[in-house]
Amino acid sequence: MYSEAYSAAIRGIEGCVIEVETDISDGLPGISLVGFLSSEVKEAKERVRTAIKNSGIKIPAKKMIINLSPADMRKAGTAYDVAIAVSILSALGLIGSSNIKKTMFIGELSLDGRVMAVDGVLPMVYTAYENGFEYCVVPKENIGEALVVDNIKIICIEKIIEIIDIFNRDDIGLFVQEREMSFEEQNYSAGNNIPDFRDVSGQKAVRRAAEVAVSGMHNFLIVGPPGTGKTMIAKRIPGIMPEPSFEECMEISKIYSVSGLLSREEPVMLKRPFRAPHHTITQSALAGGGRYPKPGEISLASGGVLFLDELPEFNRQTLEVLRQPLEDGYVNVSRVDGTYTYPASCQLVAAMNPCRCGYFPDRTRCKCSQMSVKNYLGRVSRPFLDRIDICSETVSLKYDEISGKTESKSNESSADIRQRVKNVHKLQRERYREEDFKFNSQMKPADVAKYCITTKSAQDYINEIFENMSFSARAYHKILKVSRTIADMDGCEMINDEHIAEAVCYRSIDKKYWGAELG
Repeated sequence: MYSEAYSAAIRGIEGCVIEVETDISDGLPGISLVGFLSSEVKEAKERVRTAIKNSGIKIPAKKMIINLSPADMRKAGTAYDVAIAVSILSALGLIGSSNIKKTMFIGELSLDGRVMAVDGVLPMVYTAYENGFEYCVVPKENIGEALVVDNIKIICIEKIIEIIDIFNRDDIGLFVQEREMSFEEQNYSAGNNIPDFRDVSGQKAVRRAAEVAVSGMHNFLIVGPPGTGKTMIAKRIPGIMPEPSFEECMEISKIYSVSGLLSREEPVMLKRPFRAPHHTITQSALAGGGRYPKPGEISLASGGVLFLDELPEFNRQTLEVLRQPLEDGYVNVSRVDGTYTYPASCQLVAAMNPCRCGYFPDRTRCKCSQMSVKNYLGRVSRPFLDRIDICSETVSLKYDEISGKTESKSNESSADIRQRVKNVHKLQRERYREEDFKFNSQMKPADVAKYCITTKSAQDYINEIFENMSFSARAYHKILKVSRTIADMDGCEMINDEHIAEAVCYRSIDKKYWGAELG
């Protein structure tokens, strides 16, 4: 007898349909699994056979050939167990429902027949929806994650024996799980414990720079002495970003689902991620990879913030792997069996001291030699710094600022700043609705010439600055992109002198420390 069932495989963060075909015939008894399989998939024949036996079902001594199609795609993981079991049970005539062809099956089997949770359920269920499946069977522990996807009926099971009862009924709708609320009804701020910008006293220039950076999604570097609030400001940046849309939440949640980071309590990511890896992180952990490829920190930060604290302490070669992802917005991980693509559309925020002791150029406190300072700063390469549009400097706080006596009452909250940022993002999305990018930071040189229109005086001003400060063409384009963002914040269609001046300030801090323009 012949039968088929369906499951899904994950490539990167996207799913693809896997057809599980079973043929049972006379011959030498045994189960053969074929279809370019990893070792854990090959071992499924023992898990499935034992799980069915321990569920009280006798498997006849027949020859069974099970093919996972397409055969030229490597299959890994344990999510195919339930589909393999269903295909066998259907071929044995124990399940005769036509609903099997409308259903995708996901889950791992234990030896006693229990259905275990697996990673990547969200993109698998989304794949089922995209390919027109009416039902999706998932482990009970993954139910919250599966219910995120609308317009597909979800059935959860705890034991494989339940499949026979469910799919031998005329109406399997009795087993479909009800959604408590739609995505739009969920509270974006649920579980949102992002610190508020109101807590930051002083550092007006850096707070302004942070708002400009988020408004145009520019990469941002904070330089300053220790204890001046660099990390404190960085941790509050996700709080001034607009709430993620449904599409953004889905993409973020897919990445976390594939990585096994979603929980039953938080089955979907409703807030923007903030990732702060330690400076001892490896290249593959930062950019993604491994023997069995997984998303790296830059992908886990997609849609949010990747914060690199103590930037010069990171291995230089580790930082270099970020150059292309920061430019392209995605990561390609190549392996023998194929290429995996992960999103990497995040905002880079980095913080660093200007020297080992942290107090350069204040020679009353800094005791580092000139060579020591140069070597320390040189650990961050110019090509990497070239990916950073805005650089700002924190300063030592006065007593009144630390104690909160002078500014705490006038400090803006994250909600107030976020509202202004949302308005600027809306303006950019409208302006670039015909383009393949959404934010000012993503403009290419041809787009800069098209959208960064300056007044006559502003053009004369930037020409003068360009000559006197010896900026490169790349630095020139970055100044114009940041100027475009500042003009958008002021509601100006054309870029004025003051917009250019502020953008140049964000571009000149690096000259103080690295001694020449970037790029």
